[in-house]
Amino acid sequence: MTTSPPMTNVPARAGFSIGVDVGGTKVAAGVVDAAGEIQTQSRKPMVANGAAAAGLASVTSAIDSLTAMNGNGTGKLLGIGICSPGPLDPATGVVINPPNLPCWRNFPLAAEVANIYNVPVRVDNDGNAAALAETLWGAGRGYKNVFYTGIGTGIGTGIVLDGQIYHGHTGAAAEGGHCSIDYRGPRCACGKPGCIEVYASGPSIARRARARLSAEPGSKSAMLELAGGHVEAVTTSIVGQAYAAGDATAKEILVETVELLTFWLSNIVDLLDPDVLIVGGGVATMLQPFFGEIRERLPRLSVNPRSREIPLVPACYGEDSGIAGGAALSTLP
Repeated sequence: MTTSPPMTNVPARAGFSIGVDVGGTKVAAGVVDAAGEIQTQSRKPMVANGAAAAGLASVTSAIDSLTAMNGNGTGKLLGIGICSPGPLDPATGVVINPPNLPCWRNFPLAAEVANIYNVPVRVDNDGNAAALAETLWGAGRGYKNVFYTGIGTGIGTGIVLDGQIYHGHTGAAAEGGHCSIDYRGPRCACGKPGCIEVYASGPSIARRARARLSAEPGSKSAMLELAGGHVEAVTTSIVGQAYAAGDATAKEILVETVELLTFWLSNIVDLLDPDVLIVGGGVATMLQPFFGEIRERLPRLSVNPRSREIPLVPACYGEDSGIAGGAALSTLP
């Protein structure tokens, strides 16, 4: 099932873009029209551990299945945008050495795909691309300066300034998930201590829940019931289900997560003063009931006296942010 935000008064264009979301195990691709609506999708397995050509074939297989489904119904293919794990160089479209994709080392992904389909191709990371898609077509539409965060297995971010992705001097800007909120905190996979990703990503929420249950022998928490009585089986999804069922311990875990995220977002507000804060990703859906609380707390933690004027809103694209983001990249000159 495709998802896309409602759009109005978007000028039509005689063509379509293809957005591609490359992960360590799958390639998701979609046909996206000029209004940002995803018309069709395909998913193919990603061959991440083989030769570079095998990884490229996974991408082209997903694209080819789309063009076969689409036929001539949406006009001409105008461009392809690809979200890939980094490190990568968005200026050249070269994928450098992503840990999840050992098949690609200094691989010119944009050039290879452009040679096959003879259309412009852009490559960027998923946080940047999702930020651009939300700015063009989604929750950030009408705003010039947008901060986006996707909270899921990790915490990715993207910054759009004056309608353009902000890449920074070396192309590596917007690693907001690796901003530390505690220099004495637990070490993140990136090597730094106390990154917000260590505290508020999906796996981190589950890890804190398991630690809380282990410290409370005999707990009657619904999280344990949902996990079949096995603390080690508690997942982020189970925390969310238990909270929805009224479990007090699950609520404590999520309230703590909200406190940590609010502290982090207050730093973002004081650094960037964006027009809007957009929160997406699977964990964001679970935390959406707390968005009002984050809005209320932000002014107390921010030195910006007008921080209350900055909206905090849920993203529109959800799990399709990579596809929409890829398509948004293809609109860039």
